[in-house]
Amino acid sequence: MDLAIGPYQGKKTAESALLRSMLSSLRRGDIAVADRYYCSFMMIALLMAQGVQTCARKHHLRHSDFRRGQRLGNHDHLIVWTRPKRPDWMDEATYAQIPEMLVLREIRFQIVVPGRRTHTIDIITTLVDPAAYSKEAIATLYGFRWNSKLDIRSIKSNLNLAHVRCKSPEMVHRELWTTILGYNLIRTTAAGAALLHDKQPRQISFTSTCQYVLASWMQLSGRLIDQANIDSYLLFTLEHIARCEVANRPGRLKPRVLKRRRHGYKLMIKPRNTLRKELRKS
Repeated sequence: MDLAIGPYQGKKTAESALLRSMLSSLRRGDIAVADRYYCSFMMIALLMAQGVQTCARKHHLRHSDFRRGQRLGNHDHLIVWTRPKRPDWMDEATYAQIPEMLVLREIRFQIVVPGRRTHTIDIITTLVDPAAYSKEAIATLYGFRWNSKLDIRSIKSNLNLAHVRCKSPEMVHRELWTTILGYNLIRTTAAGAALLHDKQPRQISFTSTCQYVLASWMQLSGRLIDQANIDSYLLFTLEHIARCEVANRPGRLKPRVLKRRRHGYKLMIKPRNTLRKELRKS
């Protein structure tokens, strides 16, 4: 829906600074699901000022003590965070509008997978009403955060945005937004196929959808399909897209290693012209 671009070094390069620059993209009533990096007092306060709820994993430097606070259930209680000192990036006027205390809800749940070690996760959220938002519902909500990781992987790997090819900042912006436009069109096509065939959009393979869309463009651009048969051809394509379901493989484990060996050349750590001069001298 939106993204932020910052300089490669210096100020305003951190992810939290980039997120603050795009808070206007969120609307009142939205729920921001984030990882532990964004679980800070100031970030939650800025989101609450816009009427945006938060569900984030607790930062690892914060201590948890479920013996304190208002108990709501097993490993479920209300806690109070106090306002820290004004950070350097925040002006005095904004800091004065930040509340001195935040009443937040902290829950702890465990991920149990047969054959693997139990994983414990602590969640901080502004959804403090246990009657409206159960502990299990919040745990399920945070579980959907992993979809963002998969989406970024699809954008980088399948759409080849891991390395931009343009040189100027203006063209890099165009390349980036054009890729995002293509990504949204692919996801919309998969969602349409899922709607027609009574499936969830996440069940359909993103890579297969890309392949079918590219194949259909070749057919339509080459005028291999009659104008009268376009509707039936598109429905036929959506039917095949809906058949390409992603396999459900819980507990999948893959090592973080490279399979393909790249060339054994040294890294280019000097300008190309400098390296050419050195080659001529030698």
